[in-house]
Amino acid sequence: MKFEELEVWKRAAQLGENIFKELKSLNDFVFRNQITKAGLSISSNIAEGYERASAKECLQFLSYARGSCGELRSQIYIGMKINYISAQVGHNWLKETQEISAMLTSLMKTRRKFLL
Repeated sequence: MKFEELEVWKRAAQLGENIFKELKSLNDFVFRNQITKAGLSISSNIAEGYERASAKECLQFLSYARGSCGELRSQIYIGMKINYISAQVGHNWLKETQEISAMLTSLMKTRRKFLL
């Protein structure tokens, strides 16, 4: 299966795009750069994992993607507290990162079967 066919990759890529668009006019370059990198990292790591040769390498990059979900969630909370991100947008993004993280966990369980 190609990574482009994975629902989790599609959702992660869409989330990264939404973050980039929503925060493109934010004047705090440091925060904007950090949160957009974390958002883009999720789909990028899924793609990189699926392009790797072994199931073990794939799992490693799926784990990185899941870690990026946590990093992004942390940044969303902070962005909401400092009023860079509205409560409505922030809560939608938090929900999406939690769902993507759960999808990655499930995908990792499936991929681990290839190692046994």
